[in-house]
Amino acid sequence: MNDNGAGSDANVRAQVSDEEWKVRVDLAAAYRLVALYGWDDLIFTHLSARVPGPEHHFLINPYDMMFDEITASSLVKIDVDGQPVLPTSHPVNPAGFTIHSALHMNCEAAHAVMHLHTPAGQAVSAMKEGLLPHTQTGMIASSDVAYHEYEGIATDLEERERLVEDMGDKHVMILRNHGTLAIGKTVGECFLRLYFVERACDAQVKMLSAGRDYLYNPPQGTPEKVKAQTPPEGMGMIANGLAWPALLRKLDRIDPSFRN
Repeated sequence: MNDNGAGSDANVRAQVSDEEWKVRVDLAAAYRLVALYGWDDLIFTHLSARVPGPEHHFLINPYDMMFDEITASSLVKIDVDGQPVLPTSHPVNPAGFTIHSALHMNCEAAHAVMHLHTPAGQAVSAMKEGLLPHTQTGMIASSDVAYHEYEGIATDLEERERLVEDMGDKHVMILRNHGTLAIGKTVGECFLRLYFVERACDAQVKMLSAGRDYLYNPPQGTPEKVKAQTPPEGMGMIANGLAWPALLRKLDRIDPSFRN
């Protein structure tokens, strides 16, 4: 998945459409936010976004860069075979291609796909009961979560069929013994889903560290009520209209270089 061409990040803006550039800026922002919140794992997880158009191209991180240095121009555009579309000197993570291509190619809602290995996410992925509905955030996240069994490092392209089947109509997935994953129709929507599931996992690990004997179960029927109050389309409205613009402003105050 390497291309040894002499392409430069600096001239990418002139080679892509305005629509693609906007997606690039949003995805670069998501990488910076993951680093800001301490969710990154050196270079070893991946966020991606579909490029507008019929070609099924998508953007993913250059495998040799830390998340806090990724910019809109440095993102690698690849095709459904994992090959770079624009000349690049950057490699692509093979496991990232397997997971992300499966969902981009087969899930209508997967315009953006984000996958993390946070300690809390990994811990919950290894718990038999999965995500528990003992906090409001846990109820919000668990109402839209799927599970996928661990099959080893995701370099086997045959795993893509099982990923898609297990995702079904959900928008969040816990990859057993591995980590968390979210999809969305926009980068902002996807990030907000990821935020909720990561917050829920973090709360669950802290909650269980105090022991299980005195856990307070929510009143009967409230998880179902929360599910009805937080439909998938509502997440998109909150993300795109409120949370994502605020997060972009936050990044601009800290370091706007993600837009380069």
